[in-house]
Amino acid sequence: MLVDAAGTVLGALPPFETPVPWWQESADLVAEARHRHGVEVSILRLLSSSHPAPPGGKITYLAQVDTPVRTELTPVDLRLDDEPLRAPWVVPDGPQASVRWALQHLPPGAQPVQRRTWNLSSIWRFDLGGRPVAWLKQVPAFFAHEPGLLTLLASHTRLAVPEVLAVGDAGRMLLAHIPGEDQYGAGADFRAEVARDLHPVQEHFATRTDTLRQAGLPDRRLDPSRLTRVAEPWLEHIDGLDDLLDEIPARLAAIAACGLPDTLVHGDLHPGNVRAQPGGPRTIIDWGDAGIGHPASDMIRLTGGIAGRAVLDAWAQRWQASVPGSEPLAALELIRPVTALHQAVTYQHLLDHIEPAEHPYHAADVPRCLSEAVAAAQPSDPRAAARLDAR
Repeated sequence: MLVDAAGTVLGALPPFETPVPWWQESADLVAEARHRHGVEVSILRLLSSSHPAPPGGKITYLAQVDTPVRTELTPVDLRLDDEPLRAPWVVPDGPQASVRWALQHLPPGAQPVQRRTWNLSSIWRFDLGGRPVAWLKQVPAFFAHEPGLLTLLASHTRLAVPEVLAVGDAGRMLLAHIPGEDQYGAGADFRAEVARDLHPVQEHFATRTDTLRQAGLPDRRLDPSRLTRVAEPWLEHIDGLDDLLDEIPARLAAIAACGLPDTLVHGDLHPGNVRAQPGGPRTIIDWGDAGIGHPASDMIRLTGGIAGRAVLDAWAQRWQASVPGSEPLAALELIRPVTALHQAVTYQHLLDHIEPAEHPYHAADVPRCLSEAVAAAQPSDPRAAARLDAR
């Protein structure tokens, strides 16, 4: 459904299919609208979906056009309501305002290409002379610490992270382009290198959490009171959840007894958030979920979906050298359900702060994470089990 920059409803394009099933991806929608109907659109937001959650389905979007539309449009009965939780980049002229801001910090001739829009971010790439040079990223307030953290990491560590070109209001940041590819599906050897890259950074900030707080990083440790609020609606639907909640104080104490310090955590350290090219550095991207937490939580995410024992053994050896007498592997086993519980709390926080029309993106994530936590509650490491029993 199309609107102009003033928010006037113009009508709807005929439906068309796109090859990418993920609702937040915009590039294929923009390309298909151009190819089929000769119209340049900017995707604003999701209006409705035939599926309760992605991927796929029959999806209706709101999109903006700034030039005359030659294709015959279907009249629609659409009233654009006000929504206090609506993101600034999904309203008419919202994306264009952010693009105009970004262009002020780029060489003349840079061309914007919309890549993604949803409740977590708006992503635009800027090309110059046919080559990518920068990325505009706009995020909610609870992710707005990212550019400050990137600057801190670039100044105080050797870790490769995106270069911050400019920071604006409303969650805007402009980042330099990083050559290479996002390493989705990378194997254990690559993940082991990422873990090795991150260790000196986490070791450095283990004694500098005050610096992280001053940079605006949130506390990513599990808050039992918040967990109770999130879990209560699901206690009658997820077997074993009440027992897991009862043992959380003992489990947190057992994790602390393993001796690893709280430090900087990435929060979403999977290979797709690492960009690399042959012979080049590994650049860890997408630090919006970063905060102060337990370093084992990053290793759970990094080794998900693979046989990662060798990665974890090497990670544990590094921490044992950094903190003699610590028990990293026991801590990792104990924290597995805690990490899943924290994800449930994070998703509920997101649902509480986005408009209802955006809930299908994440509504199923809360019970999924709670169920995963229950399934992970029995540690396989005997040292972890002994720690928990001792509590």
